Amino acid sequence: MTHSSPPPTDSQPGAADPANTESALPELEVQTLASCQAEVVQLQAKNHELADQYLRAKADTENARRRAEDEVSKARKFALESFADSLLPVVDSLEAGLAIKDATLEQLREGSQATMRQLVSALERNKIIAINPAAGDKFDPHQHQAISMVPAEQEANTVVSVLQKGYLIAERVLRPALVTVAAAK
Repeated sequence: MTHSSPPPTDSQPGAADPANTESALPELEVQTLASCQAEVVQLQAKNHELADQYLRAKADTENARRRAEDEVSKARKFALESFADSLLPVVDSLEAGLAIKDATLEQLREGSQATMRQLVSALERNKIIAINPAAGDKFDPHQHQAISMVPAEQEANTVVSVLQKGYLIAERVLRPALVTVAAAK
C-alpha cells in the first residue's frame, strides 16, 4: 500500500493558493501607492517650506540692500553738512572783516591771517591736507605736477619751487602741487 500525502489545505504551511497570491498583490500595490502618496505629501511640504525660506531670504537681502543705499545716501548728505558747518566760522570772519568801514591795513592783514587759520583748520578737520613740498624734495609724480624743468644747483628731479599748493583729501590727491623741477645737468 502506498502511502500518499493528503492534498494541502489552507491551514498547512507552504500551500500555494492562487487566490491568496492574487489578493496579496493588490494589497502590496495599495501599500506601495499609499507610501508613495505619503512621500509626495512630505516632498510637497518640504518644497513649500524651501520656497518660503527662499522668499524670506530674498526679502531680507532686498531690505539689507535698501538699508545700505539709505545709509550711503545719508553718509554723503551728512558728510557735506559737516564740511559746510566747519566752513561757517570762516564765512562769519570774512563778513565781520568786510563790515569794518575804516579798517587799517594792519587790521585787515591780522583779520585775513586769522581767517586763513580758521580755513586751514576747517580743511584739516575734514581730512583735506596741503601738499607743499620744500625746495630740494624729490619730485613725486603722484602728488606733484611739473610745470617746467629749470637749471638749478641741486639734484636733478627735485622740486625747485612751488607755484601752487596741491591738496590731499583722505590721503587721495584732490589737486597736485604745481612745481618747477631741477633739470639734469
